[in-house]
Amino acid sequence: MSVKYGKFELPTKVKVEEDEDPSRKARIIAGPFERGFGHTIGNSLRRIMLTSLEAPAIVSVLIEGISHEYMASEGIIEDMTHIVLNIKDSLLRRLPMDDEAGSRGVKTISTDLEVTSEMLASANGSYKVTLGDIVSDGEFEVLNKDHALFTVTKPMTRKVIFKVAMGRGYKPSEAIDLPNKVVDEIFIDALFSPVRVVNYFVENARVGGETDMDRLVLEIATDGRISPKEALTFATQIANLHFSVFDEMRFQTISYEEEDDEQEGDKDTLLNKLYLKINEIELSVRSTNCLQQANIDTIAELVIMPEPDMLKFRNFGKKSLNEIKAKLDEMELYLGMDLSKYDITRENVKEMVKTLVDKT
Repeated sequence: MSVKYGKFELPTKVKVEEDEDPSRKARIIAGPFERGFGHTIGNSLRRIMLTSLEAPAIVSVLIEGISHEYMASEGIIEDMTHIVLNIKDSLLRRLPMDDEAGSRGVKTISTDLEVTSEMLASANGSYKVTLGDIVSDGEFEVLNKDHALFTVTKPMTRKVIFKVAMGRGYKPSEAIDLPNKVVDEIFIDALFSPVRVVNYFVENARVGGETDMDRLVLEIATDGRISPKEALTFATQIANLHFSVFDEMRFQTISYEEEDDEQEGDKDTLLNKLYLKINEIELSVRSTNCLQQANIDTIAELVIMPEPDMLKFRNFGKKSLNEIKAKLDEMELYLGMDLSKYDITRENVKEMVKTLVDKT
C-alpha cells in the first residue's frame, strides 16, 4: 500500500568550497531544502561528525628503562610526563587495506631507536627524536613526522613500543583496557575524534516564487586524519545506518508527486538570465576579456561549459574561475548546467540564444 505525498524540494547538487589545505578545511553548501530541514539535517550531521567518527590514536607507550610516567631517564631532557604529552599530539592516518578483516585490532609498533655520537654532533649535542623516527611507513601514514617527542643528549639504544588502536571520541588512560599488557607499559589518554570543528548555518534560498527555503552551509575542520569530505560522507552513512533500524516497522510506503514541467514563470526567469551578455554582469576586466577571447558572449554559452574545460582557455586561471563561479552562484546558476530540456546544447547554444532573443 502506498501513500501519495507532495513533492519535497531537494538540492540538485552539493557545492564544496575547499580551503588552501583541502585535507583539513572545507565549506560545503547544499540547497534548497524545504523549510526546517536545514536545521534538522545540519544539526544531526554536526553531532555525528563530532562524536562518532573513528581514527587511530596511540594508546600506550613503552620506552626501555622507564618504568612509570613520573620517571626521568639519564640522557633524555624531558621526563616521561612531558613525553606522554608530546605523544598525544601524534597524528596517524589509517591507510586503506584490501582486507579489512581484523584491521580494527590493536597494532603494535616496535622500534629499536639508536642515537649515535655522530647524530648528536650534527645536532649540536641534543638530538630531537621525532615521531617519524619511531613510526615508519606501514599500515599507518604519519601526518606529522617532524613532531618532536623527546630530546637525547648522549648516545643510546632504546627499544620504543607504541600500541595503536581505533576508536571514537575521547578515552582517558584509566578507561583503556588492552590485552597482553606488559610490564612498564604506560597508557595514554586517546583523542580518537579526527574532527576539530563543525559549524552549520541555515540561509534563505529561493525556488521560483518561494523565498523561505533552506540552504545548508557546513564548515568542517579536521586534524588531517580524515578530510572534511570524508567526514561528511562517513557521517551520512552512519545516519542512514541508524535510521534503517526503523525499516522493520514500515507497513506503508510513500510515493511523491513529480512536477513534469517547470512553472512557466520559472522557465522565463531562467531564460532571461541565459540571454544576458557577459558584459552585462559585473566581472573584472581580466575575466571578461578571457571569456571574449574564448568566444563566449552570453550566460548560456558560459554555464553550459564544464568547469575543467574553462581552465583550458588561454590566460584563464583559478582566480578568474572562482570569480565567475561566485557570480553565477549569486544568479542561482552554475557551470556545467544541463540545458537539454530547452533544446540547448554546446553545439547549438549560440544559434538557440539568438533564436530565443529574436522571439522576444
